[in-house]
Amino acid sequence: MKLVFATNNLNKLKEVQALLPSTITLLSLKDIGCLEDIPETQATIEGNAIQKAEYIKNHYGYDCFADDTGLEVEALNNEPGVFSARYAGEQRDANDNMDKLLSELQTKNDRTAQFKTVIALHLNDELQTFTGICKGKITKERHGEKGFGYDPIFQPKGYTKTFAEMDLELKNNIGHRGKAVNKLIAFLLLVNS
Repeated sequence: MKLVFATNNLNKLKEVQALLPSTITLLSLKDIGCLEDIPETQATIEGNAIQKAEYIKNHYGYDCFADDTGLEVEALNNEPGVFSARYAGEQRDANDNMDKLLSELQTKNDRTAQFKTVIALHLNDELQTFTGICKGKITKERHGEKGFGYDPIFQPKGYTKTFAEMDLELKNNIGHRGKAVNKLIAFLLLVNS
C-alpha cells in the first residue's frame, strides 16, 4: 500500500516512517510533486488535519493522511493550540515560539500542558480521524538537543526528562504523534487484511 503523508516536516516524516510496517510505503509531498503550501485555515487541530488530507486527495488524487499537532497549555486557555507552529509569528521559528511561551508562563504557577495530534486519513474515498494526546507540563527552561518544536520545554507526565532528552523510540511510545499513528496503523492493518 502506498500512502502520501501530507507534510513538509522531515522530522515528522522520519518519526512516522519509523512506526509504519514495511507493507506501507510512505510518500512525501515532494515525492508527488506538491511544492505549494497546503492551506491550514481551520479553527481547530482536527479541522486543519482534515483540510490538508482533503487538499491532497482533491488536487493530486492520492490516498493520504495529514496530521496537525498543537500544544495546549491550561493556564493560557489552551494556547498556543492550533497556532503552535506560528505562535511567535509567521516565521515559524521554534526558538521564538518557546521564548514567547516561557515568557507568557513566567507569572503562572500552573504549567500543565498537553500535546494533541489529530491524523486525518483519506482512504478509498472515506475519511477517518485518529487522536493522540500526551499530558505533561512546561519546564522553566530548555533541556535536551533532540526532537523539534517545543520538545525541549515539554516534560511528559511521569517522566523527569523532556521530549528533547529522550530517544526517538521512547518519544514515539509515549508521545501524542506515536499514539495517533498507532491508531492509524491498527486501522490500516485491519483494512489491508
